[in-house]
Amino acid sequence: MSLTRVATAAALTLLAGSAKAEDLIRLNTFPTARSLPFFVGVEKGFFAKQGIKLEFEFTESSKAQREGLANGKFEVVHSAVDNALAMIEVAKVDVVIVSGGDGGTNEFIVGKGLKSYADIRGKALVTDAPNTAYALQAKKILLKHGLKDGVDYRLNAVGAGPFRLKAMLEGGDNAAAIMNLPFSAQAIEAGMTSLGRTVDLLGPYQAGGAFVLRSWAKAHPDVLERYLAGFVASLRWVLDKSHREEAIALLMSKRNLSRSLAERSYDLMIEPGFGFNPDAKLSTEGFDNVLKLRQEVEGGPTPDPAKYLDLSYYDRALKRLAQ
Repeated sequence: MSLTRVATAAALTLLAGSAKAEDLIRLNTFPTARSLPFFVGVEKGFFAKQGIKLEFEFTESSKAQREGLANGKFEVVHSAVDNALAMIEVAKVDVVIVSGGDGGTNEFIVGKGLKSYADIRGKALVTDAPNTAYALQAKKILLKHGLKDGVDYRLNAVGAGPFRLKAMLEGGDNAAAIMNLPFSAQAIEAGMTSLGRTVDLLGPYQAGGAFVLRSWAKAHPDVLERYLAGFVASLRWVLDKSHREEAIALLMSKRNLSRSLAERSYDLMIEPGFGFNPDAKLSTEGFDNVLKLRQEVEGGPTPDPAKYLDLSYYDRALKRLAQ
């Protein structure tokens, strides 16, 4: 699967009553099925209606994504919000989480012929960045089953979902990985086994969300609010089951999925508590669990959620949509 840049722009003609000129937002995200709202937002004109010209690209890894945001390569990131915590606490880059997004649709996948956590002993856990987000979830799950990183298994940090799937398909000592859609479904179709959803294994988790440089948000509050309004409108369209067939067709064409994978991905992405958060609302309980997991696995003092969040842009975005 190619991870070359995906750049797409909203329609040039704005709807009546919207902003007079378009503001460019460069977005970076992962090449998963959860990119569906961005394709919808562009094709259906939800971003254009808010005066936003959206260009987006897919990242190969969370490390590259974090570095790109810090260096001003793009303005907005949609990713696991734990990456924002890592930027703040480890890289000392002042970013801020401005919305929720989804619960991750994550499952703990083991390779062909493996049936239990014990089967992972002596083998490799395949991850993206080894110290953020889903890698921390995997470490916690394995620790609960008596397996310790660096003692009972090693890490193989290969990058984003397509690379984790590729590594698992190659086999060898690549024994397990946290995967989300469509890669989890592809892995299961290929004969691998899911040992469960991470939300069932660890509890609610605020996985995906939007974050930006705090300095950029302060300098461009109106642009950020309009971007978030466009994203929420796009997400509302996705979550409307009457659009199921069109959404599946988009997944098939934009993400090159078979119909069965597109159907499974869509149906799971709209499942409450597992897929998208309605209106991209941030789950307080889920975010608290993100903070607790990072502290437990990575150490450090008890974190203050307010340090990482500024949902005022999101709140004003919702008011825009209500007008």
